[in-house]
Amino acid sequence: MKSKALFLLFPLALAALPVVAADLVRLDTTPTGNKVRIEGTSTIHDWQVEGSVIGGFVEVGPGFPLRPGATVQPGKVPANVSVFIPVRNLKSIEKDGKPYSTSMDKIMYEKLLEPTHKRITYTLKELELKELPKTPDAPYVFTSRGELCVAGVTNTITMPVTVTVLGENKVKFGGSVPVKMTDFKITPPAPSVALGLIKTGDEVKLMFEWVAAKRATPAPAQP
Repeated sequence: MKSKALFLLFPLALAALPVVAADLVRLDTTPTGNKVRIEGTSTIHDWQVEGSVIGGFVEVGPGFPLRPGATVQPGKVPANVSVFIPVRNLKSIEKDGKPYSTSMDKIMYEKLLEPTHKRITYTLKELELKELPKTPDAPYVFTSRGELCVAGVTNTITMPVTVTVLGENKVKFGGSVPVKMTDFKITPPAPSVALGLIKTGDEVKLMFEWVAAKRATPAPAQP
């Protein structure tokens, strides 16, 4: 009887084991389809900054949708994410997307301590599937928690993330989150060229679209 009980508990023990690296599928950033955008306010007008480079990778385990129409269940999903944004790739733009001001770019790089902290980085700590797609083309909705490092200061942030399956082992992540500059020890700019009369709002909105895909296995060499 005792041996039978142990036999029944064995599958439960296996389910409780942590997901190892071999169980994870790695997706790497693609060279196109990526965008990061920062929106803020000032005493004279709203402003926006954009970049087109997001580097890094994501490793996902069972329960993450990796093909169109994948059946998955809500709940926590094993995942590792490590991404970065080059500070110098960020540029101020007009609302129509045209370049805005190299002077603003220079101030931004100074505030972000670009000479010593050339990247904004993000490391995922937890990912949970909250909502399944309502239509075949709709995204999966996750809640994420991770560490955002800006100008050498790291804060934990929580944000909703959408995942759109673009094909077999290719997905697009999207998300947005409000943050405060002062939380990262950044003093909101008040340019001296305007005698400090132009003041920038503390809160900004970070938005991103990031495409990641599994690398193709190289074809074997022909004899």
